[in-house]
Order: sequence, then structure tokens, then C-alpha cells
Amino acid sequence: MSVEDNLRAVRERIERAGRNPDDVTIVAVTKGFGVDVCRAALSAGLHVLGENRVHEALTKMAEVEGAEWHLIGHLQTNKARMAAGRFQLIQSVDSLRLAEHIARVEPSQAVLVEVNVSREPQKSGVAPEEGVALAAEIAKHLDLKGLMAMGLASGDPTPAFEELRRLRDDAQQKIGRALPVLSMGMSGDFDAALRAGSTMLRLGQVLFGQRPE
Repeated sequence: MSVEDNLRAVRERIERAGRNPDDVTIVAVTKGFGVDVCRAALSAGLHVLGENRVHEALTKMAEVEGAEWHLIGHLQTNKARMAAGRFQLIQSVDSLRLAEHIARVEPSQAVLVEVNVSREPQKSGVAPEEGVALAAEIAKHLDLKGLMAMGLASGDPTPAFEELRRLRDDAQQKIGRALPVLSMGMSGDFDAALRAGSTMLRLGQVLFGQRPE
């Protein structure tokens, strides 16, 4: 199936989850794929592309025009200067130290706070108990848009996604303004994420098939 066909199927699943596809941003995860896949995504109407690694993303940015680029992978502080101002959204800010490094270069950088709602030690992200306080601090330094999380490696992801939504609501109340982005849901669990209120999906395999080895 083509990317267009796969995207059509994804939008049908969004509707079956009781959501309007126009209200859900799809980040096409092009990490590991070549620029031909990036261009195929754009041609299919997927204008937001997600990358895990800063170097790989910057290389593609030089060759692919017309995309909005999101950094969705863990960002080390020593690469913050390289990333700041180059991505329309950095989704993986999980410490005040990292936020301060970004702000020194680009204080208007749009970011999400990554929260480890799965509580799995192999995943990055701030602990849920510290998420609201961190969001409030980061909002003083950068353009905070919302929260991001990964689902459970196995098992029902719904409780973790619902927790992220509650944390977002609490952060909005503490900060005193809307945080419209809830980035949660990947190819294997996005139906549950949609039902829990996701506004942004990060999809790779369901759009492009298996990633090259």
C-alpha cells in the first residue's frame, strides 16, 4: 500500500475513535528512512516530520523543503545548541537544565515536556510526580506547548495516557494558560491514545512499513 493509502486508513481509525482527524496532528516519523520517504510523506499531505537524532535531522533538512520538523528523541544537553531554533517543536525536554541550555540559544523555542508516565527505567522523561512543577519552570524559559509521553512497552497503555492528560490539565491550571498539545500515541497504541485525548500522534511503521535495518 502507498503512503496515501496508509494515511487514509489512519484517518479512518481516528474517526472510529470518535475524533475529528482535523483536530489531530500526525507527526510522520521518518527517522531511519531516507529523504525519498520524507518527500513521499510530504506528497501524501504529511507536512510534519519527526526525527530522533539531531545530526540525521539536520542532514535531511538540507535536502527536503517544505516540512515542519519535530525532534522526538532524547536530546542531550551537549546537543541543545545544535537543535535550538532548528526544529519547529522539540518534544523531548525532560529537565530544567536542558531547557536552560536551549533557552540560551533560542528562548522562543517551542517545546513539550516529556513525562515518563509508563514508569519504565529504560525510557527518558521526568517522573510523573515532578511533571507539573517542571512544566511550570520550563514555561518561564521557553514556549511550552504541552506534554509528551511514550506508552507502555507491553500491556494496556490507557492508564498512562490518561495520567498524562490529567498532568496536562494540572499544568494548565498551575501555569494559567492553555497547553494545547498532548503528544502521545505511536503505531502500536495510537487508538488508545486518541481515546485518552491525544492531539498529536507520532507514527512511523503504520505509514511507511518496517524501518530499514
